[in-house]
Formats: sequence, C-alpha cells, structure tokens
Amino acid sequence: MPSYLERRQMRYPLYGLIAVLLVLLGILSYYNWIIGAIGYFLTGLCIFFLFNIFYQVRKETEEYISTLSYRVKKVGEEALMEMPIGIMLINDDYLIEWTNPFIASCFNEDSLVGRSLYDVADVVVPLIKQEVETEIISMYDRKFRVVHKSEERLLYFFDVTEQTEIEKLYYDERTVISYIYLDNYDELTQGMDDQTRSSLNNLVTSLLNKWATNNGVFLKRVSSERFIGVFNEHILQLLEKGKFSILDEVRETALKQNVPLTVSIGVGTGFSSLPELGEQAQSSLDLALGRGGDQVAIKLTNGKVKFYGGKTNPVEKRTRVRARVISHALRDLIGESDKVLVMGHKYPDMDAIGSAIGILKVAQMNQREGFIVVNKQEIDVSVQRMMEEIGKKEELSSRFISPEQAFEIASDDTLLVIVDTHKPSLVIDERVLNRIENRVVIDHHRRGEEFVKNPLLVYMEPYASSTAELVTELLEYQPKSGKIQMLEATALLAGIIVDTKSFTLRTGSRTFDAASYLRSHGADTVLVQKFLKEDIETYIKRARIIENVYFFREGIVIAKADDEDISNQVIIAQAADTLLTMDGVSASFVISLRSDTLVGISARSLGEVNVQVIMENLNGGGHLTNAATQLTNVTLSEAEFMLQEAIVNYLEGGTKE
Repeated sequence: MPSYLERRQMRYPLYGLIAVLLVLLGILSYYNWIIGAIGYFLTGLCIFFLFNIFYQVRKETEEYISTLSYRVKKVGEEALMEMPIGIMLINDDYLIEWTNPFIASCFNEDSLVGRSLYDVADVVVPLIKQEVETEIISMYDRKFRVVHKSEERLLYFFDVTEQTEIEKLYYDERTVISYIYLDNYDELTQGMDDQTRSSLNNLVTSLLNKWATNNGVFLKRVSSERFIGVFNEHILQLLEKGKFSILDEVRETALKQNVPLTVSIGVGTGFSSLPELGEQAQSSLDLALGRGGDQVAIKLTNGKVKFYGGKTNPVEKRTRVRARVISHALRDLIGESDKVLVMGHKYPDMDAIGSAIGILKVAQMNQREGFIVVNKQEIDVSVQRMMEEIGKKEELSSRFISPEQAFEIASDDTLLVIVDTHKPSLVIDERVLNRIENRVVIDHHRRGEEFVKNPLLVYMEPYASSTAELVTELLEYQPKSGKIQMLEATALLAGIIVDTKSFTLRTGSRTFDAASYLRSHGADTVLVQKFLKEDIETYIKRARIIENVYFFREGIVIAKADDEDISNQVIIAQAADTLLTMDGVSASFVISLRSDTLVGISARSLGEVNVQVIMENLNGGGHLTNAATQLTNVTLSEAEFMLQEAIVNYLEGGTKE
C-alpha cells in the first residue's frame, strides 16, 4: 500500500482526471441525460471517497510532523545535555553563563555557572583573546580539542585524550635509522701494529654495543668505520634528552688511549618509507662530517636540523690524497668551461680575497680566462689597502669586476667558484649565483643547513685554518705553466695569517706547509703587516667597546657597544679577539650596531665553548672558535637578551633546532 507521502503526491494528477471526467459527462448528458445522471452519481461517489482519503492523508501528515518535531527536539535536548561533548557559553568578562552537564563533570564540579573562566580553565583564555578557532589543550589530566565560536561566545570541548594517546603511540613507534661513523678511523689505524689496532677496535665496538643495548638500539657493523643503528622515535627522544652521551664516552675513552678518535652520527626520522629514512640518515651524516665530525645531525622533515655535540676542534687529516684529487677534478672542470668567475662572501676579508686570487691563478694555469667578483663599496680598510696594492698591477687589477659585469658576461659554459662561504644568502650577489649552473664550493667553515644547490664539486675541510690554505694546496697540484707572482702569494698568506691570528688559532702542520710554500714563491710578510695596520681612531673605537665588558658566566664575557656607535664587522671581530687574550676569558662576545637596522655579533673562544652552535641559534655560523651573526630590526638590548638566551641554551644542552 502506498505511504501517505506517496498518496499526497497523487493528489494533483487526480484533480486533473476528475476535471476531464466531468467535461466528458457533460457532453454525454447532452445526448442521453439518463446515462449522464448515472455518471454524475458515480463520479460524486468517487469524489467523496477521494476527499475522505485526502483528509486521512492530511491528518497523517500533521501527526507525522508533530511526531518528527518532538523527536528532533528530544534528540537535540539529549545531544545538548547527554552527549560526551562539552558546551560552554561565556560573556565578555569571561564569566560562565551556561554549561552542559558533561563539561561540568570533566571539571569535577556540579555547576560552573557564574564562575570565571580564569579560575576554571585559564588555558582557554589566550585562545579566546587571540581568536583561535580550534586548539588542543590539556586540562585536568585530559586532552580537549576546543572549538571557539567568537560571535556566539560559545566554546565546544571535545575529549580527544584517547586519540592523542594513540597518535603519540604511533609516532613513538615509528622507525628511525642512523648511520654511525668513526671519524678518522682508517687514518688513525694506518700506522698501528695489529695488536694496538685490534685493542682500539674492541674498545670502540664494546662502547657502542653497550650503548646500543642500554638504549634498545639494534646495532650492526657494516664496515671498519661504519655502523647502522635502528630504533624508534621514543628511543630517539631519550637519546636527545641525554644529549647523545655516547659522543663524550667515545671521545674521552679514546683520549685515555692517546688516540683522538671521535664518532659522528646521522639520523633519518619522520618518514614511513625505509629508503627515504636511509637517504635522510646519509644526508644527516654528510652534514655532521661536513661540520667537522664529533657530533650528531638530525634532519627533520620540515628542513630544520638539530645538532648535538661538536665540542671539539676537527682533527687534521694526515693525507694529501684528497687535496690532489680535488685539484685534478677542479682542473677538469675549468678545462670544460669557457671562463671562470670567483666570488666570496659579502664584505670580503683577507681570506676571501686571497683565496679568490688563488683560484684566479688556477684558472690562468689551465689557460682559461678568470675574473673575481667584488663589490668595492663593501670592503673594509685592510682589504682596501690590499686592493690599492693590486691596483698597481694592471694585469691583476683588471681581473676584478662588479656583480653587474659578472652577470652580463656569464654564459651557460661559465664555471662559478664560491670561496670562503657555502651559504647562498652570504655570497656577494645571489643573481650571479642563480645565473650560473656550474658551481664549485671551496670553504673551511663547518657546514650549515643552508648550502649552495647542486654544486659540481665541493671542497670543505673544517680542519683547515682558512680557505687560503685549501687553495694553496690546490695550487701545488696544478700545471706549472704559470709562475705564482709575489702579490698573489702575499694575498694568500695574508688570508692565512688573518684567520689564524698570526698562527695562534686553528693552526695545523698543513697550515705551516702552505705558508712555507707561499713564502718560497715570494710572499712578502712585511707587506702583509702593512695590509693589517690600523689607524688610531679604529684602536680607540675598539677600546671603547671593550670598556663595556662584563662576565655573563664563568669564563664567558659580553661587550656591548654604546647605542649611538656604529662599527664595522672588522672592529667588532677585533674587539672579540682582544677580549679572548684577557685572563680568565675562555669565550668572548661583542655586540654593536652595523647600521641603523643591523646588529652584528662576533664570537670567539679558545675551544672550550663552541661559539658556532651559539651563533647558529641566532641564524649565524662559523667555526667552533670563531663565529658571527647579523640580526636585523632589533635593538642592541634585544640582541643582548637573545645572545644571553642562546648562551644559556648552549650551556644547558648545546642543541640547535
């Protein structure tokens, strides 16, 4: 039988049918009134029954609507009062005007009406003030997703405790892959006898296996110097909380054996795919090794990187094989190019200019035209003196061009060599960098997160004193078609002297070898001293900054210039160097205005404090003992506070995120 709704829909066709029937009966009555009368009678009877049916339909419809309305109202009341969803109405003064029973029971209260939101759930107030639509908060040992309807001054509370626990369990159980690398293991064991090598091997293996067992890590040795570790996110969090103490254990135990062995770890996390985790772990390990080793690098899925360790100076390599291989590879790349452009960092120092001149000489030795990109408006006094001396040599001075000229002469076959930096944001002109696809990076700084994309060749050695030292070694393996001129050798030697503070910091045996090579090719030490001379005004300005020094922590000093004084980076760096020579100072930090909107910070240490990590927390970088950063749109006081926070963060853990 059709439902009342179906019968209701049948009304309108029936009305039409009755009208047609009445017209036909009228025509029939005209010819035979008896048959017509019978037809009218039957039609009237049908209409009576039809209207009776329609009456029933209407009555049923009204009853259905009434029942449905009641059911909807009842469901709404039950949903409002009995469903496990908290509902709260508040006024403009954050007083609770009404709640349903569920939210009151969550707060272990019979009624919340009339109470202040500050007393009941103060964590919700900031969400309302900031007009946050939805947020997960913790209250009374539970997790709630709060939905805020600002126009109605209405709050919904969804209990998501179990959901967040399941999510946490899922994330905690995700797989993490790590590559563990013994720094310099092969080099250290080359000169050892079998018994000593076996003893060292057993010692390191025992330490790593004990660490793995205690922390629930699956550890597998895949070569003499490489291990693979597999664990989960929860274990990773525990290892981070302990600051990867295995780094210190291996270093300190090896030192007791008079062996400078350290460990580097690259961690892959955040991916469900095992191949992606492996690639991430290898990339993290490359980053850790590029920064000098003895540290952990954890690359996150958002591109950020966490670092742990890195508290020691990189160990100098004992072999020149890598320098020879890189030199030959660079020679091949130069041979395939039509010209070579060399570019350092903004506001270039002696090291950047000296190493650029060295690469220019490499290009000339390989019969290729070379140019050095320099912005002459952005050089300090000492470099200006060198440029004045270079100006006397037409053949060399004509090789220096502006960024605009470099952009114009660059072609698809041009080779760009980046020296003394590896960060695109720090090069003299990013347009030139983006214009040229064939790139080489030569640098002595520890590798940071930001790096030149897709370089053809990378020569980064954090153990080196300077980029000039690295370039000097490359020169030794180039064709002897062109003799190194006195001024070229002097520029390279000046770069080494400046970065080593006259052979007192970050100086290894290879540094003296490079200096000896340059001296034998005519490097003039007297001319270097002439370049490095300073005027009395600069000396007084530096002394004025040092006058404001104070001890922030034991062995750590901070000096802040006066608010109205503007200093260049060289003065700031020299002030930090001077402070480091003072008694009781193991690390120094100098803060000064570089311009109206730029604050510069220079950091120096004797090696006990890793100033590179501290500066990286302020978006800077450098070496363990020599680093700096620049802050924009902050006051000196704000920069000082940020520096103090970074130092405290380092002392409490030494991590960067």
